[in-house]
Amino acid sequence: MITELDKHSALVLIDLQQGILQMASKTPPQPGMSSVAEALEKASALISAFRKNELPIVIVNVNSYGQSWTKTRKDSPLSGTQPPNEDYLKIVDDIETLENDIFITKHSWSAFFNTELHEVLQQRKVTNIVLGGVATSIGVEGTARDASVLGYNLSFAIDAMSDFTLEAHQHTVTRIFPRIGEVGMTQEIIGKLPAQ
Repeated sequence: MITELDKHSALVLIDLQQGILQMASKTPPQPGMSSVAEALEKASALISAFRKNELPIVIVNVNSYGQSWTKTRKDSPLSGTQPPNEDYLKIVDDIETLENDIFITKHSWSAFFNTELHEVLQQRKVTNIVLGGVATSIGVEGTARDASVLGYNLSFAIDAMSDFTLEAHQHTVTRIFPRIGEVGMTQEIIGKLPAQ
């Protein structure tokens, strides 16, 4: 439940880029998790509300090509071993971006690891992050864990998220997020936005 949002809140949207969403869109719609299209609709509503309230909007994409973690042994298929094409990295057209938005390219699961995100948020005195994006259990959770360690209040718009599997999404939103922040829906978060 979202109890409140700090005066200095920022919206951080994770990996709403063509390459990730093409893969996530293959997951059939399921009760208990927004489809990619539904998550994009909710993310757009959050963007509009944050713009109206003149609060920072952070748009994050991922490019893990050449990173050391992509070369380690793992059971799942390798990722990040080939350079992505330009379309893979491009934020989808459903997400309206403006020149004064903050753009971060992450290279791992977390938007904080080896990026300037924390510094940029600190410059703006941000104390509360509203998170959405794809995939819930990967980029959103990875970013949330680091944000929690850094001391940010976290508000999770779970209907502005989707994942590759329902099980992964549900585990993150029911087991992980409640331990590090407050979980709610887009309209609930919009209703708590502080007047500027």
